[in-house]
Amino acid sequence: MATETRDRILDALEEILVRDGTDKATLDAVAAHAGVSKGGLLYHFPSKDAMMAAMVRRLGERAERKRVHAADAGTSLAEWYLSPLATPSSSAGSTGSAGTDPDDALEIALFRSTLAAFRSTDGTPGAVQDAVVEMMGMYDRVLQDEFDDPVHAEIVRLVGDGLYLAALVGLPGPDPDLHRRVVERLLRDQVR
Repeated sequence: MATETRDRILDALEEILVRDGTDKATLDAVAAHAGVSKGGLLYHFPSKDAMMAAMVRRLGERAERKRVHAADAGTSLAEWYLSPLATPSSSAGSTGSAGTDPDDALEIALFRSTLAAFRSTDGTPGAVQDAVVEMMGMYDRVLQDEFDDPVHAEIVRLVGDGLYLAALVGLPGPDPDLHRRVVERLLRDQVR
């Protein structure tokens, strides 16, 4: 029951963030939307920061499930990490981390909200930043394990981060042919 309530609260937070933005995602609004009392919300999440951090961790869990699914289909983490996200303005269809996945638009909207939450803290480290660092660190460690050369692994991570950032800010997706050639060059004889 506690997990169900927790998920209902995080679902409500996501819906409010995507629909109304960070300013409207107050503890009161999330509690009302989730159908719990504010005290019930605070039982699960002692602060808005803790609630946002839990949402980021849950996004990380979703991404990890996608990555495992891609790995089961024979895709390395590096290939998955370098796949462009499908955004409403993107016409590139990929088969990696996003591509034709219908959850991409929601994921991008939620990470945009997370970035907005970062900005609202004036750069003060906190639970949300810790959650993002934790999630990104996991991918960094796995990429380092896939490559003999740590510099090459870091280049792949930075390119993947750039693709994700471009999707977050709504830049057009890369030319599919050029993107394919970039990935081929980056991964040529490098993935273990």
